[in-house]
Amino acid sequence: MDTKTKVAEKESSLLDAEELMRAPAGAPLVTFPLEVRVTEAGRQTPAVGQRAIRPDARLHGLGQTKYIDDFYLPGMLYAKIKRAGVASARIISVDTKEAEAMPGVMAVITGRDIPVNSFGPSLKDQPVLADERVFYAGDGVAAVAAVTEQIAAEALDKIKVEYEELTPVLDPLESLKLETPGVHAPSANIYGHKIIKKGDIEKGFAESYRIFEGTFRTQMVEHVPLEPHASVATWDANGRLTVYSTLGRITLGRADIARTVGIPMSRVRVVATIVGGNFGGKNEITTEPVVALLSKKTGRPVKCTFTRPEEFLSSTTRHPLIMDYKTGVTKEGRILARQIRLVLDGGAYCSWSETTLGKACILSAGPYVIDNLYAEAFVVYTNKTMTGAMRGFGAPQVCFAYESHLDDIAKALNIDPLEIRMLNALKEGSLSPTGQTLHSVAVRESLMQAAQRFGWNEKSNGHGAQA
Repeated sequence: MDTKTKVAEKESSLLDAEELMRAPAGAPLVTFPLEVRVTEAGRQTPAVGQRAIRPDARLHGLGQTKYIDDFYLPGMLYAKIKRAGVASARIISVDTKEAEAMPGVMAVITGRDIPVNSFGPSLKDQPVLADERVFYAGDGVAAVAAVTEQIAAEALDKIKVEYEELTPVLDPLESLKLETPGVHAPSANIYGHKIIKKGDIEKGFAESYRIFEGTFRTQMVEHVPLEPHASVATWDANGRLTVYSTLGRITLGRADIARTVGIPMSRVRVVATIVGGNFGGKNEITTEPVVALLSKKTGRPVKCTFTRPEEFLSSTTRHPLIMDYKTGVTKEGRILARQIRLVLDGGAYCSWSETTLGKACILSAGPYVIDNLYAEAFVVYTNKTMTGAMRGFGAPQVCFAYESHLDDIAKALNIDPLEIRMLNALKEGSLSPTGQTLHSVAVRESLMQAAQRFGWNEKSNGHGAQA
């Protein structure tokens, strides 16, 4: 081997960075396939507990981080989007003449100007700007680019939209009924359905000492990131589009931008900026196609930033769920059978509802051994703010339901809440609701450790109530 060659190999089979730093300048580095040592099961990796410094911490601490609304490109215009303000309607006409005549207004577009006016991660049911129909109050119907944000906002008031208002569908249980007119007529309101069966549900109920029923509801939740949705678009002389965006999923966003703008994806570049909060709410395009088309029409860069009201009205939210639980138990509190019905309110568009539906249904039984299970889930359209990705994808909602339901059962049977959970909790080798064998199951250990640290036995009277 060349004497100038430096090979670093430690007992841990990792390259020693310090030795590499001491290598003579220009010395070639030769590495060999080394044995990879994997930490043994149950043992913590050496990296855990080590101090790690975030590379962006200094800029954040000094307030020097550049978010997208801090960006300025020469000649940049500012865009605003006119919202429908009605939950369900047909669009009769959109008159933009007065807005276009305003000093400082450089361009106005409507749904008719969108080359391919549909997108979505599951179903292509979302318009960039509503053209013929409005499906919820947050739908955009027109967009303006002007030399200042103030002029753009004033121009929105000059746009006249004539609607034929329709009766909105606002109750997901009403939407579930077959006789309800389809929100996206002639399509059915139910656009996602999942069933999980395990064992014999009727036999389990027949053998039960008592049967408990309960209905639980969760509300719509907005992500409320400190930084609202924002994007900047600009085109080069070769007809290539660059979009700076707060998107969390830039590959999906790039495909949707290319589709809606009507150009090959190879001609679209999406630059992910530092994101001031996402939590799932920035997984889809919002303003990007609008600023791209306004930029193309004006020949100038265009920026659009949501206002805080727009964040609540026109971005995705967490799915509200209506959850019906029916559980049969023995006298000691062991679960013998559980029947579940979930109704997810998807709002105006599908977004990530199919993913949320599946996860919520699979997890709805809870971390408990249930031999007889029937879980059924539906997701329906309503004329409300659309729902989408949010941390947990249905898990927090069903967790609230099955744990509240179990507390109700424990109280009725006069059993300690911890005891009933220890009795029913999954263990090593248990089967999941969909038949997978579970490994590394630590539910019981976690419960006992939490109870010990909390002082459950000392702070309760034996049934979970505070002494």
